[in-house]
Amino acid sequence: MNTLQDKAVGSLMGAAVGDAIGGATEGRSAEEILHRYGGYVDGVVDYFMPDWRTAKPMSPYHKGEGHVTDDTLMTNLLVSVYAKNRRHLTAFDMADDLVPLMMTQVTWIPELEKETVPLLRVFLAEKWLVTRLHYGHVDPREAGVGNVVNCGAAMYMAPVGIANAADPDGAYAEAVEIAGAHQSSYGREAAAVFAAAVAAAMAPDATVDSVVAAALRLARDGTRSAVEACVSAARPGQDWRKAIPLMRNAVRPFDSVGETYREPDQDSRRPSRLRSIEEVPVALGLLVVTGGDVRKTVLAATNYGRDSDSIATMGGAVAGALGGEASVPVEWVETVGTNSRLDLRSTGVTMADVAQEIFTSDEAAWQRRSEAVATLSGATVGGR
Repeated sequence: MNTLQDKAVGSLMGAAVGDAIGGATEGRSAEEILHRYGGYVDGVVDYFMPDWRTAKPMSPYHKGEGHVTDDTLMTNLLVSVYAKNRRHLTAFDMADDLVPLMMTQVTWIPELEKETVPLLRVFLAEKWLVTRLHYGHVDPREAGVGNVVNCGAAMYMAPVGIANAADPDGAYAEAVEIAGAHQSSYGREAAAVFAAAVAAAMAPDATVDSVVAAALRLARDGTRSAVEACVSAARPGQDWRKAIPLMRNAVRPFDSVGETYREPDQDSRRPSRLRSIEEVPVALGLLVVTGGDVRKTVLAATNYGRDSDSIATMGGAVAGALGGEASVPVEWVETVGTNSRLDLRSTGVTMADVAQEIFTSDEAAWQRRSEAVATLSGATVGGR
């Protein structure tokens, strides 16, 4: 049986290698990926565009070659917030702790090939946190309203699932709370569902089926419908290559971005109760196809394209939690760790320690409540 630490390490390792490998193909179609690499991507590959420094002046990022993206940068910042507070988090912790780290914590940014603050790497939807919370002084519980509705909050919610290990309901509630500082509508919902999926995968007897069941039980509105569609389209044991168009077809009615990922439709990324982000449903569908295999899930997400780094991050996080550290390909861990200058194990160890402390605190709080309710009902403490 995997231990709490083993599952936590596996989850965050899986997320990081998924992010780094999927990053190379982000924003591309499955057809473009096949053409560029002469076939399916089967591991760490080099950049998609040789002229990456100048091709996109607004985002001159060196993707590929084992470089993690903002998904992992934000995940690691959230781990730091948990490590400082060592309790369940609220939207106010995002304002008090996460935002200052984004603005001041100098770290190596692999895609920029230099040390600087994470704020200078993250996408506009994540810069929103700083604009609204630091400069706008908005109530953290409402700061996500008005932002681009995307996967920005969902992509770094794996630590919430670990903090609430084996309690998907608790993970869902905590993610809804803290993601409110960042996202609204189906972007916030996706963050909660992803956190719940990781929490479900942290259970000792977890399976892909139990993870999907938890996600479907908790998901609401278009997110639930999209997850249901992708899972229904998935064929367990199918070659993941054949599953890619099936997943795209399944999620298409719910995805607001449109067919050309880099040219979003006019009504994209707006609040809706009928829409869903693409990443969480597709990641869960691919997990069903691969049986929760980390390697296959990450490669399927990478070759799916579009927001491939986030799909691979989410799929890798859940699969890594299911299988533990040994399920994450060691050659990927070594390459990504070296090329991104990261210790991919330490964040999982930290989160496992924090999760144990949180559980101990929760257990004590539940005991106090049990005693209070027993007194109120006239029962003997511990009695029926």
